[in-house]
This record gives sequence, structure tokens and C-alpha cells, in this order.
Amino acid sequence: MAHDHHHGHFHAPAPDADRRRLGFALGLIVGFMAVEVVVGIAASSLALLADAGHMLTDAGAIGFALVAIRLAARPATGGYTFGLRRAEILSAQLNGATLLALAVFIVYEGVRRLIDPPAVEGTAVLVVALVGVAVNLAATWTLAGANRQSLNVEGAYRHILTDLLAFIATAVAGAVVLLTGFARADGIAALAVAAIMAWAAYGLLRDSGRVLLEAAPRGLEADRIGRAMASLPAVAEVHDLHVWEVTSGFPALSAHVLVAPGDDCHARRRELEQLLAVQFGVEHTTLQVDHEHEQGLLAIQAEGPRSVVGDATAGDERGDGVPRAT
Repeated sequence: MAHDHHHGHFHAPAPDADRRRLGFALGLIVGFMAVEVVVGIAASSLALLADAGHMLTDAGAIGFALVAIRLAARPATGGYTFGLRRAEILSAQLNGATLLALAVFIVYEGVRRLIDPPAVEGTAVLVVALVGVAVNLAATWTLAGANRQSLNVEGAYRHILTDLLAFIATAVAGAVVLLTGFARADGIAALAVAAIMAWAAYGLLRDSGRVLLEAAPRGLEADRIGRAMASLPAVAEVHDLHVWEVTSGFPALSAHVLVAPGDDCHARRRELEQLLAVQFGVEHTTLQVDHEHEQGLLAIQAEGPRSVVGDATAGDERGDGVPRAT
């Protein structure tokens, strides 16, 4: 029997252009956030302070993305055989958790202000919100050109988009207060901002959680991949198939493959690697390719190709010690 292993190359880290885009967006967000806090306190606007809190999480997301990019660029050494590629996933988890906590706090304050609304300066809220729309449009345009395969970069991009919607809601609240004097509009807008923040937090926690739990990447079904591998004429069986994501945009796969006795294991491995790369976009693979026993091969040919995902196996139907699919 032969044991063939192949390890694909690591993806290149984000280029310097992405770092510059993130840095520029970070400067815009931090600068305007400071202005918004000052005006929000002066105008007694919870909506503006809620927007400032959201922008703080945006700044954190961009900052985490910059740190994660730097960490991910370090070579794999010692016990970190994949390097620190998952640093972005950990930062996405932290960012999602803080975003959710902030949304809960804003909901509490928003409800309190609906019950007992304070006086709100509608003109200041409207002006700052309109400026915020312009700032977020510039930041969104900047990040749109970055590498959004990274969960951190994509998370920062989503945050900027939700900020844009939040500023629109705040501008509407400011206009309502200015035109009608309905002070509760500020609290209603704050609740809308909190809902947007909670939705963004859910997306980040869900996507990063899938990576940490080593679930198959979205769009890559392990059963379908196993069937495609087992459908190659020379492949008798595929089992112990695992598909996971090292970090966002970096899928990986391992499997045990049985081929015909006397067949070229190296050639079959190369065929499988090409199939996985072209059909499923998986380039980092570890394939163990062995020869099937002659007797086992005859039974497999009679039954057709089969595959087993993960470690689940059926009973040894033929008594040859080789796990079979059900």
C-alpha cells in the first residue's frame, strides 16, 4: 500500500493596499465619533450617542482587522503549524460580543427615554446625522475595494453599512423632533439603531462560530464532495472525509481514499486534487491514498462507488477490516 499526502500552500496575507484602506476608514470613523459624542451630550440625543457607540465598535472592528492582518502575516512556527491565521476569527468573536452588549444597553436606554423623554435639540441631531451619512459613505467606498474574503474586513464593511442606515434613522428622528417637537422620535431611532447592531452582531458571531467549531464552509457540502470524489472511475471508496475552514477564505480537506490494486496512487491523488480545486475551490488537502484489496475491489465494483463523511462507518460486511459506507 502507498500513503500519499499533499499539503496546499497558504494563502497570501492581505496586501499593503488593504491596510491603507482600513487605516483611512479608521481615521474617518474615530474623528467623526469624537464629534458625535460631544454633540450628542450637548443636544441630549441618545440616538447620536447610540450612533457614536456603534462607530466605536466599527473602529474596534477595523483595529482588530489591522492587528489580525499583521498577526496572520507571521510565518507558521513551533506549535502554531497554521501560524496565527485564526486571530481574525477571535477578534470577530470579540467584536460581535461587544456589539451585542452595546445593543442591549441602548435598548434599555431607549425604552427608558420613551417612557420619560428628555428635551432633544433636533437641529443639532439632524446636522450631525447628515454629516455622518457622508462620512460613512466615504468609509464604505474605501472598504469596498479591500479584500473582503477576510471575516474581519467583511465585518468592518458590514458595520459601516449598518452605520449608514443608523445615521439615516437618526436624521429622520432629528427632522421629526425639529418639525413636530415629538421628542420620543429620538428614543425610537435609538431602538432602530440597536436592532441594526444586534443583527450585525448575530452575523459576526454566527460566521466566526462556524469557523471555531470547524464546520464545513458555507457552500461546501461534505456529502456532495464525497460523492464527487468517489465517482472517479479509479476510486473504490472515500471515507474519513473532513472539511473545515482554518480561517475565512481558507478551506481545508482531509480524506482516506482507496483505489484499485496496482493503480498509481500518485496519479489518483493528483486527479482528486484537481477535482477539489476546480469544482469546489479547495486547494489545501491532505489525502491518504491506499490500494484496495483485490477481493474488496470486486465487491465495491459490483455495488458502485461510495463515500463516508467524517468518522462514521458501518459494520465490516466483508470481514476484510475496511470500513464501508451505508
